[in-house]
Amino acid sequence: MTWTLALAWAVVFAAGIVRGFAGFGFSALCVAGLSLFLPPAQVVPPVFVLEVLASVTLLRSALRDVDWRWLSWLVAGNALVIPLGVATLAYLPETPLRFLIGALLLAAALLLRSGFALGLAPSPGVRMATGVVSGYVNGVAAIGGIAVAVIMSTAQMAPAAMRATLIVLFLFTDLYALASAALIGPSGTGDASLLGADTLKHALWWTPAMLAGIWVGHRGFKQVSEARFRVLVLNLLIAIAALGVLRALWALI
Repeated sequence: MTWTLALAWAVVFAAGIVRGFAGFGFSALCVAGLSLFLPPAQVVPPVFVLEVLASVTLLRSALRDVDWRWLSWLVAGNALVIPLGVATLAYLPETPLRFLIGALLLAAALLLRSGFALGLAPSPGVRMATGVVSGYVNGVAAIGGIAVAVIMSTAQMAPAAMRATLIVLFLFTDLYALASAALIGPSGTGDASLLGADTLKHALWWTPAMLAGIWVGHRGFKQVSEARFRVLVLNLLIAIAALGVLRALWALI
C-alpha cells in the first residue's frame, strides 16, 4: 500500500508540474503512469476530480489572459461533439481508435516540431473546427487538450493566452464529463461510480502531490521565453501522444 501511494504521488506530482507549466497534459500523463500499477477503473474517475481542482487552482491567474473568442468556440464545439465521441467509443472498438488518434496527433506534433507551420488564421471557422475536433477526440480518448494545443500552435497564439484558454476550457469539459457520468451512471440509474467514496478517497490522497507540482510548474512558466515555451510544449505533445500510441499497441498485442 505504501509503495503504491508513493509511486502514485510521484506520477501525480510530475503531471502537476506539466499542468502548471503548459496548462494541459495532466490527465494523459496521470492515466498513462498510474495505469502501470493500478487498474484504469481506479485511475480515471479520481483524475477527473483532480483536473477540476487543478483548473480551479489556476483559474484566478489565468482569467486575465484568456482569449474569449477562442474559448467560446472551443466550448461550443466540445459541448456539441463530446457525446458523439462517447457514442463512437460505445459502438466501435476502443483500442484501435485510441491508436489511430494517438498516431495522428503524434504525426502532427512531429511535423510542427520540425518547423512546419500551417499559419492558420484564427477565424471563427478555424476556432469552431478546433472545438469540434477536440470535442470528438475528448469523447473517444480523453486527449482533446492535445488536439487543441496542436492547432493553437499553428495559429501562433501567445503562450500566456494559449495556456489560460486551455485552463478555463478544461474546467468546463471536466465538469461536463462529471455531470454526464453522474446522470448516466454505470447502471443507467444515476448511481455514478465517478462520485463514489473510492473516487473521493483517491483524489484526496493525490491532491497534495498535484498541488505541489502545479506550484512548481507555474513558477517555471513565468521564467520561460515564448520561443522556448513553444518548443517545450511540442516536445510534451510528442511525448504524450507517443505514450498513447504505445499504450494502445500494448493493449492490441
